[in-house]
Amino acid sequence: MKPLSGAVCLLALAAALSGCGEKEQVVVYKQGQYQGKADGKPWDNESFSGDKGNWEATIKARNQSQNEYRRING
Repeated sequence: MKPLSGAVCLLALAAALSGCGEKEQVVVYKQGQYQGKADGKPWDNESFSGDKGNWEATIKARNQSQNEYRRING
C-alpha cells in the first residue's frame, strides 16, 4: 500500500508543479500598431452573403424567441 500512496503523492506534486511554468507570450500589439486580424462585419459570411437586412431580420427573430413576456403569454 505504501508504494501506491507514494506514487499518488509524486503524481500530485508533478501536477502541482506543472502549473508553475511560464510560457512565452506572443506579442500582438506593437506601439501604435495592431498586429492581429482585421475585424469584419457580422453579416459578411457564407450564411448571409453580405446581406445586412437578412442578418438584422435573423437577429430580431432570435431576440423575439428569447423574449420571456412573449413566451409566457403564448
